[in-house]
Amino acid sequence: MGKKKNKKFDYFEAFERQTALAVKESELLIEAIENFTTAEAIKDIMPRAQDIEHEGDEISHDMYTAIATDFITPIEREDIISLTQYLDDIVDYIEDVLQRFYMYDIHFMHDRALEFAQLINKSCKALDHAMEDFRDFKKSKTFKQSIIDVNSYEEEADEFYMATIRELHTKDRDNALRVLIWSQVFARMEKVTDACEHAADTMRTIMLKNS
Repeated sequence: MGKKKNKKFDYFEAFERQTALAVKESELLIEAIENFTTAEAIKDIMPRAQDIEHEGDEISHDMYTAIATDFITPIEREDIISLTQYLDDIVDYIEDVLQRFYMYDIHFMHDRALEFAQLINKSCKALDHAMEDFRDFKKSKTFKQSIIDVNSYEEEADEFYMATIRELHTKDRDNALRVLIWSQVFARMEKVTDACEHAADTMRTIMLKNS
């Protein structure tokens, strides 16, 4: 009997698993904000965020291993690496937000945090929807719109971030520590939507290269 061939690595399935984890992590962020009591209590939810992050790291590791050994990849190696990194960044940045709630020992949940988290969740879901069609983007009727949706949510998040930071520096200007802490938290939340947009733009570039 001949040697059994190893199953070929499915890059598109790996991408789909990454976006599914991003959605899961964004939902965990909403849960943490909605149920916030104390910064100390955030410790109870952090292991769940770390588990999701570790699962994402394993997918990235498998992806890099496959790239190193596969003679032919379905799309250019550089594009696979870029997309994998941006998708990994989304989960990492969301976990960073949760860690900042705990590290900065926040005493209250800012009114705008939930709305920002919901924007992040919408962006992750739009990206996940686009990824479902990424394998067959030439035939998909919704892929392009999903990419547009991600970009729209990023623009909305940029405007929301700017308004939020201005509000901090006007209404809370006498509380320097509050301004500092929440400016850093919201900056990290804004990076999540940026990473979603970077991933979506990379997918669009891949589509153009292979059309």
